Amino acid sequence: MNSVKIMETVLRDGHQSLIATRLTTEEILPILDKMDKVGYYSMEVWGGATFDACLRYLNEDPWERLREIRKRVKNTKLQMLLRGQNLLGYKHYPDDVVVAFIKKSVENGIDIIRVFDALNDLRNLETSIKAIKEAGAHCQCAISYTTSKVHTLDYYVTLAKQMEALGADSICIKDMAGVLKPYSSYELVKRLKETLSVPLELHTHCTGGIGSMAVLKAVEAGVDIIGTAISPFAEGTSQPSTESMVLTLEEGERSTGLDVTLLSEIADYFKPLKDKYRENGILDPKVMDVEPNTVKYQVPGGMLSNLISQLKGQGALNKYEDVLREIPRVREDLGFPPLVTPLSQMVGTQAVFNVLSGERYKMVPKEIKEYVKGLYGASPAPISDEIRKKIIGEDTVVTVRPADLLEPEMEKHKAEIGDLAKSFEDVLSYALFPQVAKKYFEAKLQPAPSVKPAAEAEEIHYIEVTM
Repeated sequence: MNSVKIMETVLRDGHQSLIATRLTTEEILPILDKMDKVGYYSMEVWGGATFDACLRYLNEDPWERLREIRKRVKNTKLQMLLRGQNLLGYKHYPDDVVVAFIKKSVENGIDIIRVFDALNDLRNLETSIKAIKEAGAHCQCAISYTTSKVHTLDYYVTLAKQMEALGADSICIKDMAGVLKPYSSYELVKRLKETLSVPLELHTHCTGGIGSMAVLKAVEAGVDIIGTAISPFAEGTSQPSTESMVLTLEEGERSTGLDVTLLSEIADYFKPLKDKYRENGILDPKVMDVEPNTVKYQVPGGMLSNLISQLKGQGALNKYEDVLREIPRVREDLGFPPLVTPLSQMVGTQAVFNVLSGERYKMVPKEIKEYVKGLYGASPAPISDEIRKKIIGEDTVVTVRPADLLEPEMEKHKAEIGDLAKSFEDVLSYALFPQVAKKYFEAKLQPAPSVKPAAEAEEIHYIEVTM
């Protein structure tokens, strides 16, 4: 059998999962030369929350980070995560913004774009897939994995086949909450390998304590690529450890062939960085805990830290377990959406509101109302009339592709940001995060740019929920 390929996540999902995406470009650059020699299939370095975190917390230009990484990484493919029509934000963007963003991402150094939709609504991926292919990059379509009465093996096989037909160069099982059990992993990978002609990847998390076992069973079933994180930023709510997986697979028929000595040197570089974030409080010890209830509640790691942050802010940390129990109920009410950004934050916030207000759906965020109206796409299962009326009254539910309702916006953004934008990339930053980007550009013009103190950086904002 062929050897297993490794996608290294430390520079994106590894630190996003454990330290709210706070690694700085300065901390990343010195180790790249060594990482480039390992023989990874790819390194995930961009997308997800990295873009927002650079602008919002680190006083950095995310585009500049990508260019600096690309300068140093000559042998390894650079990979990013994209939320389809949501791009890297928390709402749907018009097609012209999506196409321009993808084109510039590839021009600035991205080789592989993993694209997913939170609802597995393929209409929300069509524009991205076409733009990725036209830009000459590798298009990896990701299945947002979850479990419910509608998310069956046949459902995932059909979905993967449709993705391949749309032009996916590879398929990823994206298990954002770490709820894929080992034997289910084996069955799913086996079925998909029998069905697909493109490579298959598995990306999971260790929150529930089953991530490494799920990856091992996937390898036995024939998965081509696995996502792992170098050990200091592995496990907990992150991915299985790269070195541990390489050592494990050395004994089987599908050894990775990666150099463990070199991987240990890379780990040694990241250890003091982890210590630093542990000491300054950004690495919350809770994210390293094994939480088997994750498998029951389906709460991804980033969502856990966001919930803790929200409840701390309300002085209601004692309601944490109540909120966790409420999440599956909200999810069922809303047609079993997979709990991945932005839906994870939205469902989590609704659960918080339901618990703290003492009455379910008394308070409903604007985003949940828009979701029920169909503005994020089709819910996996129908939403009952009772819940729909509670949330949106008699408002009409949209059935077209949500982005068809949006007017082109690039010219408008260009005019609005004016001379503050020094490049087309700056306009795109503004298009995605108008207030945050504008503040960043204005700060750059000041003689001494102000940097947020570390204490402030501990606050985690994954989504701005509005009423």
